[in-house]
Amino acid sequence: MSTAAWELIFMMLVLKLPILYLIGVVWWAIRSTPDPYAPAELVPAVSDSPHDPAAPCTWHVRRRPIRPRPRVTTRRARR
Repeated sequence: MSTAAWELIFMMLVLKLPILYLIGVVWWAIRSTPDPYAPAELVPAVSDSPHDPAAPCTWHVRRRPIRPRPRVTTRRARR
């Protein structure tokens, strides 16, 4: 067999692996059932310390005032 034929066979076999993996993951996700006794997710408490990275920002963004754009006039070329 030529080299191209072996490459074709190799690629056909190797490229099926991700497809089989995807089929397996979808099948597992469909068959799984949620655990009704799983604990609820806890929300972390927000501290008021200024050194805490979760504290809200105290500075404000300075925005430039909106200025009207200059009117652009176009001149027609004389024929």
